[in-house]
Amino acid sequence: MKLATLRSDSRDGSLVVVSDDNQRCLDAQSISPNLLAAIENWDNVEHDLRQLSNALNGSGSEGQPFDALTAASPLPRTWQWLDGSAFPQHGKLMEKAYDLPPMDTQKPLMYQGLSDCFFGPSDDIPFPSEDGGIDFEGEFGVIVDAVPMGTSAERAMEHIKLIVQLNDWSLRTIAVAEMKTGFGWVQGKPACSMAGVALTPDELGDAWRDGQVHLPLRVDLNGERFGETVGNEMDYGFHELVAHAAATRDLPAGTLIGSGTVSNVDYKTVGSSCISERRAIDLIEFGEIQTAFMAFGDRVRMETRGPNDEPLFGPMDQRVTQKGTAI
Repeated sequence: MKLATLRSDSRDGSLVVVSDDNQRCLDAQSISPNLLAAIENWDNVEHDLRQLSNALNGSGSEGQPFDALTAASPLPRTWQWLDGSAFPQHGKLMEKAYDLPPMDTQKPLMYQGLSDCFFGPSDDIPFPSEDGGIDFEGEFGVIVDAVPMGTSAERAMEHIKLIVQLNDWSLRTIAVAEMKTGFGWVQGKPACSMAGVALTPDELGDAWRDGQVHLPLRVDLNGERFGETVGNEMDYGFHELVAHAAATRDLPAGTLIGSGTVSNVDYKTVGSSCISERRAIDLIEFGEIQTAFMAFGDRVRMETRGPNDEPLFGPMDQRVTQKGTAI
């Protein structure tokens, strides 16, 4: 089942079910007004949402035209956003490039970011200045229902209700300074973006295994391929990230958990999903940084498609702007 949010007078938008080909949708507000409300009441609404989805994909209803690129974020806001760093190759490249000691931890890396705003897939992204080191981060994420404190990784898999594609925007220059304080990120991690369609795990078929998305995430920067990294080289699957997040707290329904930057061992072939990693590779390969961070007017496009090139989450195509101006 595919779900999306259309823009409306409400900050949470209006819920629709989306056809398998991402071309049509049906209003689902009679079942649940928005996606956050649906996740909070999942056991009671899932059956009706699936029935509506079946009708849309059958011969019973034509629906209305749907454009994943112009939709809102499936979750325009939610209770909690927790982002991991589950791809070990990303960390290894950073450590090698900047001569950093290995992270001394046997647990997943995770931070809590802001969750009151998620940009839609074609929204311009405003920043006050180019000096912050503007960077994108291609990721996958999961949305869970209510997860009790102490839930095991095995049981956590049952709580993963939807899978999404994310762009975790970062201001790298600011983030480095904030990390040195030991208090974590505030200014260095602005609002993220989300592709227009959220999928139930069954939509991915065999591409959803071990709590990982076994598909490539294509990233283009200013019209040129930047990376096509695959989402199945995580040290920890999403179920393990959920269990880690719930170790000492209940997770409210609607909690969004990210994978961190998708990164692969074969980076020389598949490229990268963020500029920071490419800059680290520059240092390793050439002894100097050759890749600039984003400038106003630059645009990044991300999309994951299925094994037969079928549409999944829909594309993200966004440009960086200066706050208070239009390009």
